[in-house]
Amino acid sequence: MQPIPRPSLVRSMARFLRFALTAAALACATPAPAAPQQIGPVTGLPLPRFASLKSDRVNLREGPSKDHRTIWIFERAGLPVEITAEFDIWRRIRDSEGSEGWVLHSLLSGRRTGLVAPWKKGDTFPLRTTPSPDAPLRAQLQSGVIGTIKSCSGTWCRLAGEGFDGWIEQDKLWGVYPGEKVE
Repeated sequence: MQPIPRPSLVRSMARFLRFALTAAALACATPAPAAPQQIGPVTGLPLPRFASLKSDRVNLREGPSKDHRTIWIFERAGLPVEITAEFDIWRRIRDSEGSEGWVLHSLLSGRRTGLVAPWKKGDTFPLRTTPSPDAPLRAQLQSGVIGTIKSCSGTWCRLAGEGFDGWIEQDKLWGVYPGEKVE
């Protein structure tokens, strides 16, 4: 048999519950503060950030030295990669498929490039004359096409490459963050 709670205890518990529910509701309604931007200890640039490969042969290593084993060789100059860490002359990068490793900083470029929807192999995507879904079609780009990002508004990016220059929806590119503006 359980003891019957006293009225004062019941009121205290009810008050506590109201307080807890109110606090929980406020926590859900109040936006969380933005996470502080990490800064690279070597360059002083933001981490993570996008860059591109300078060369058509870049060794991806297990660790930040030439003594570490090569785990992959990139063979596509201009490929966008995400820099996630820095150590001395080495940068930890991630590609569009999630592979990670270390490369020499001299093999990276600050030139912003975008990879057209690598997650939709075999599909094509419209490149428009202006940043509007109703704008005339300039070209159809296949998944995996790389272009130079000229600018991004947060929803559309101007992408240029060999034989094309136009606007593509930003969420169709890997190499630019959602909502990011590029000038």
